[in-house]
Amino acid sequence: MRLAAAVTLLGLFSWELVTSGLATAWTIVRPGARPRPGLVRLDYGDLEPLGAALLGSMMTLTPGTTTIDIDLQRRELLVHLLDASRAEATARKIRRRLQRRIAQLLPAKGAR
Repeated sequence: MRLAAAVTLLGLFSWELVTSGLATAWTIVRPGARPRPGLVRLDYGDLEPLGAALLGSMMTLTPGTTTIDIDLQRRELLVHLLDASRAEATARKIRRRLQRRIAQLLPAKGAR
């Protein structure tokens, strides 16, 4: 089960690297409105600290996002977005795609 979760996460992350790279490049070179950078807080749910660190690292490696801080008390990541105009949609995508897969790979201690 964990091997399948790891392979799925790796494949999804690889896909995110490619698509985010293309989207970031387009955001930078497209004519018209410039991106609106900003900081957002992303609740990482019941991930353990290792899972939160993995999520933060994966987001930092993905073009267009950088994890600034992991707040273990508030269970939040502080994330810089190249374009924060769609911050809530970006946060939903991160939760749905990466955070959920990390939770499957590294379940919370009470869920094991």
